[in-house]
Amino acid sequence: METKDSSNPDLTQHLVGLQERSLSSKHEKFENDHNEKQFEEKDTVAMSDLMYGLNDIPPWYLCIAFGFQHYLLTLGSLVGVPLLLAKLMCIADDELGDVARSNLISTIFVTSGICTILQTLIGNRLPIMQGSSFAFIPPILAILALPHNQCPSPLPSNFTNSSTTFYLDTDGEVVDGEELWQRRMREVQGAVIMASLFEVLLGFTGAVGYLMRFIGPLTIMPTIALIGLDLFGTAARSAQGQWGIAIFTAVILILCSQYFSKVTIPVPVIDGRKCALRWIPVFKLFPVLIALCSSWFLCFILTTTDSIPDDPAHPFYRARTDIRVDVIKNSAWFRIPYPGQWGLPVVTIGGFIGMISAVVSSIIESIGDYIACAKLSGAPPMPKHALNRGIMMEGIGCIFCGVIGSGPGVTSFSQNVAAIGITRVASRRVMLAAGGLFFFLGLISKFGSIFVTIPDPVIGGIFLVMFGTIAAVGLTNLRFVDLNSSRNIFIIGFTLFMGLTVANWMKQNPGAIHTGVKELDQIFSILLSSAMLVGGVLGLFLDNTLPGTDEERGIKSWNNCQTSEPGVYSQEVKKSYDLPFPMPKFRFLKYFPVLPPHEGRREKETDV
Repeated sequence: METKDSSNPDLTQHLVGLQERSLSSKHEKFENDHNEKQFEEKDTVAMSDLMYGLNDIPPWYLCIAFGFQHYLLTLGSLVGVPLLLAKLMCIADDELGDVARSNLISTIFVTSGICTILQTLIGNRLPIMQGSSFAFIPPILAILALPHNQCPSPLPSNFTNSSTTFYLDTDGEVVDGEELWQRRMREVQGAVIMASLFEVLLGFTGAVGYLMRFIGPLTIMPTIALIGLDLFGTAARSAQGQWGIAIFTAVILILCSQYFSKVTIPVPVIDGRKCALRWIPVFKLFPVLIALCSSWFLCFILTTTDSIPDDPAHPFYRARTDIRVDVIKNSAWFRIPYPGQWGLPVVTIGGFIGMISAVVSSIIESIGDYIACAKLSGAPPMPKHALNRGIMMEGIGCIFCGVIGSGPGVTSFSQNVAAIGITRVASRRVMLAAGGLFFFLGLISKFGSIFVTIPDPVIGGIFLVMFGTIAAVGLTNLRFVDLNSSRNIFIIGFTLFMGLTVANWMKQNPGAIHTGVKELDQIFSILLSSAMLVGGVLGLFLDNTLPGTDEERGIKSWNNCQTSEPGVYSQEVKKSYDLPFPMPKFRFLKYFPVLPPHEGRREKETDV
């Protein structure tokens, strides 16, 4: 009997297609599983290279030893800020002025310690040191450059018949040296507090991600680069006391940080229960400290041998180490900084608006530090709630600095993040120990007074390298953009040149703006005196209005660098970034972007 083939060619082709797609799906699943396994193995290798991971707990004595290392890394930057602002705040070079400098240094130590503990414990929970941000310096300088904040000359001693030095302030009042600088500090405090409320709001509402949509490399570059470029005059004024000492300091700093960065020397360390020698790149870890101590010791030798004139009228006199030695004797042993220690903060609209630029710049810098710290610590990619909480906590820390009166606000210190990759110690407990050291040593006023005796040319030499490095960090953002584009070249040149030109003209002509309204005069004077603000605003406007593709603008590569792939909210993420205390299970808490996600929606949480 003849059989008839009733098979349908279309049906056969359809079945073959299904089989091919099934095989392709299985192959794709195999590839994904294989890649995921390789990624997990890579992460395991990276974490195994650490001596102590993020959630590890070293012995208490090692926590103190490693914490002291972070303390030394931060010391140079923290000491430089109050010494930089002292003269601009009209702090006199006398006994009372030296005590004021000592109190400012101690206050900065205390606030840095407290902010570090809060950030590490309940903020982003990463081992990140918090310290005075140089992003706040340009707006502070603009506030202090206003006509009513110019430093007056002291009144003749026979005018008051008193041993205390008095001044006729710009508001017409006769004040002593303490009130002279404290009034200016109160104005800075008010600006920092109000601008920091904006940072808290950005973090609490989760608006940081929305803000970053409009900020690309061509906005960040002039904002950060002009922080360092605009401070060239400050570095020169500090170095002019003795350019030889300043250049010597800069050379030592360059040798340690660049030429000797890969040189290691044996250092005795405690490894478990025994003492061992470990080869450590000391020059790379402590370049600022080595340069500071070397030049300080050289000035001490030159002072002891009278190689530096002891005549205050001589230009080299500022290089002597015995100018402020009495401050160590006059300072109290213990002093507790408290809110309103310089008086009630004063809020001005101009100061607030000008300080906003510092807050935005600090946020951008901190986000990069968060991502780098998470990678170096072997931690999972940071979830959004940890990022938002970290920015909010930095804002709270800045408000605390404004209330206490330490000068600028705080931000993450990049040098301490880099130290994690070198020391292979990423334990959260170590950074808590470092914060505790800053807090307790800040309460010892005599310890802070020691750094007041550092000669001005030594600080100037540190500034010569430090400010240039800050400018270079801003310029590194250009690696994301197309430098062959005439559009980008125009934005780069115009923003840098206009930022420097406008700011320097305003500083030389502080009373040039006359709108008829005093408050508006102050606002425009502060805004236009900040090179960082002028260049950043121009970069933001031009980059978002001039035609250009995302590849040309560097937006695509910038976003790829700043973010990581979404992942599952695993137990490791929970252990690394969730708050250290149990959260109540109220459903409305899921609407707070700074809190860990609700159990029912953990799988939807994406990483930053």
